[in-house]
Amino acid sequence: MCAGKPVRLLILLLALSFSAVAQKSKNQLQKEKQQNLEKIKETEKILTETSAKKKNTLGELNALNQRIHQQENLINSIKGELRLLDTEIGENNDIIQALEEDLLKLKKEYSAMLFAAQKANNSTMRLTFLFSSGTFDQLIMRLQYMEQYAETRKLQAQQIGKVQEELGGHVKEIEARRAEKSKLLGEEVTENDNLTDLKKKQNTLVRSLQKEEKKLKKDLETTKKAVAQLDKLIEEIIKEEMARAARTSSKSSVNIALSSSFEQNKNKFPWPVTSGFVSQKFGRQNHPALKGIIIQNNGVNIQTREDEKVKCIFEGEVTRIAFIQTMGNTVIIKHGEYLTVYAGLKEVFVRTGQKVSTNQEIGKVFSNTDGVSELRFQIFKNTTALDPQIWLRTM
Repeated sequence: MCAGKPVRLLILLLALSFSAVAQKSKNQLQKEKQQNLEKIKETEKILTETSAKKKNTLGELNALNQRIHQQENLINSIKGELRLLDTEIGENNDIIQALEEDLLKLKKEYSAMLFAAQKANNSTMRLTFLFSSGTFDQLIMRLQYMEQYAETRKLQAQQIGKVQEELGGHVKEIEARRAEKSKLLGEEVTENDNLTDLKKKQNTLVRSLQKEEKKLKKDLETTKKAVAQLDKLIEEIIKEEMARAARTSSKSSVNIALSSSFEQNKNKFPWPVTSGFVSQKFGRQNHPALKGIIIQNNGVNIQTREDEKVKCIFEGEVTRIAFIQTMGNTVIIKHGEYLTVYAGLKEVFVRTGQKVSTNQEIGKVFSNTDGVSELRFQIFKNTTALDPQIWLRTM
């Protein structure tokens, strides 16, 4: 009994510590799954809005690509939960086995104690045992021993009851885990089927867009011209700011403080729109439908919902507002040595020279003829274009 009990307790303590760690990971995975479901719902709305106005567009393909990415993340979350459940079920099986072994040992020990007790309870044997004592002290000790033996037997019976109760609890727990696993397996099958359907739609859409190669190339040239205008505008502003700084004997303490504060908020900035996804990343990348075509992006494109409000990511001063054909309005905000660019606005709520604060609404996103609502967002430090996704907090 003494050897079995510490082993069983050690197993239970270890199991509880593993369960605590697993529970944390499980909560994390469930939170991620819920976030993925919310993002899927958001992307579905953007996809519906985009495809409602015009079918087979790049905007629809971008939304569909994002939807597939989110679906894969959802499936990975479910798989992670299943792996944790398998671990928990395995741990519970180990605990049940240990408890069953302990219970068997306790019952054997209790049976032996009962047999011995039956002999000791025989009145003749009990009296003989007591009166055969050599001294009065020995008689007292034998009486105490018999009382302790009876108490030990009682405790042994209680211990058996506790182990049976623990065993029953773990059996119920493992049944609940198996039911949860069965439900998750059903979810995994459903979501895998959904992913297959989405990929079929993606392939169909890509083939359809590739048939419109001439139109896509024409649209790409139009976009390139608009982007070139934007790049020229940004270059002019940067030159003006550098010339202004050169005319001043020393940099403004306000600008230095603002630049420093901007840098300290790296990875913490809010996104310029509340809903949406990155439809085109920073740097060089392949065109989503045209083979062999490389796109250079000095910022990120964020596809969002129609009439979505655009917000300033940090305090600063509006240094320029301009209109670019096919792209809409552009607002450029200065933050010391840094500039943030918000291109693709239908309406503008601020004016040149105005001081703006973090999360202040500066305009409303523009929707093109294909029904795509997309913001072009850029960050510059002097002449260097920076990857906005490194500066913005995780979306």
